[in-house]
Amino acid sequence: MPAPHRIFGSELSPYSVKVRAYFRYKGIPHEWIVRSASNAAEYQRHARLPLIPLVVTPEDTAMQDSTPILERFEAEQPDPTIHPGDPVSGFVSALLEEFGDEWGNKWMFHYRWTYEPDQWSCAERIARDQLPAAAPAEQLRAAAGAIRERMIPRLSFVGSSAQTRPLIESSFERTLALVEAHLARRPYLFGSRPAFGDFGLAFQLYECLTDPTPSAAIRARAPRTRAWIERMLDPKSEGPFETWDALGPTLAPFLRDEVAGLFLPWSTANARALAAGEAEFELLLAGRPFRQQTQKYHARSPSFEYGTSHVNSILPECRS
Repeated sequence: MPAPHRIFGSELSPYSVKVRAYFRYKGIPHEWIVRSASNAAEYQRHARLPLIPLVVTPEDTAMQDSTPILERFEAEQPDPTIHPGDPVSGFVSALLEEFGDEWGNKWMFHYRWTYEPDQWSCAERIARDQLPAAAPAEQLRAAAGAIRERMIPRLSFVGSSAQTRPLIESSFERTLALVEAHLARRPYLFGSRPAFGDFGLAFQLYECLTDPTPSAAIRARAPRTRAWIERMLDPKSEGPFETWDALGPTLAPFLRDEVAGLFLPWSTANARALAAGEAEFELLLAGRPFRQQTQKYHARSPSFEYGTSHVNSILPECRS
């Protein structure tokens, strides 16, 4: 049996679970290693940035950042592909992968660190991963409290505030309704097998499914979406991808409302702020002011290179 790749990650990291699911789908031998104090030395020997997931190959080569990891392995092992052959579906899949990573992360982070039950739930799970299994309850609670206090101020990194709360939460609720309708006729977003877009979007929602407040919404209103999220933990090819003609009637509204309506204007504003050397930016989204710190990494994303005009040129129904 080939030596396994090692994935240093966390069940609480959507990007880590995304990479693990991809490895499972491709049948790539791997070992899942929860990053903790016990393996910090090995992690630090390979990591260039303090981020997870970290993938270490059998040849001792290290990779970070979930999207480039998937792209590298997809080039090396293209079958079964995660890219629909239909050009429009393929483009939309790539766009939704980026949308999930960058905009879907706002839902996840917002709910996780805005509401007290979610704050404590996540902080205690992080503390359990970091502490020895035999750590006493008072030590666990103290560690969780420290994590909670450290993470709450970071809400500003994703633009979450009292001012932007209605926009982020309405985006999440709309997404549940739109994805639920789209999944009525298919097990995955692009047909009968997972696509790049599934891997980007599903695991932000998976993390929401593990936190009390958004989980209650998913369980109450989106049973098909919940089943898809759980299916994506160990996805299987159950048939072909669909063409855009079949997908468009229920996927185009999602592109119009969430991607073209919110994500691409936000992405463009972020890139303009970065070019101007501004530390933060503000724009109107759905008629509401949205302010956040400028994100350097996101300006290199494929979604900004294509832009809203390209989405509208190939998907005219998104203009309505």
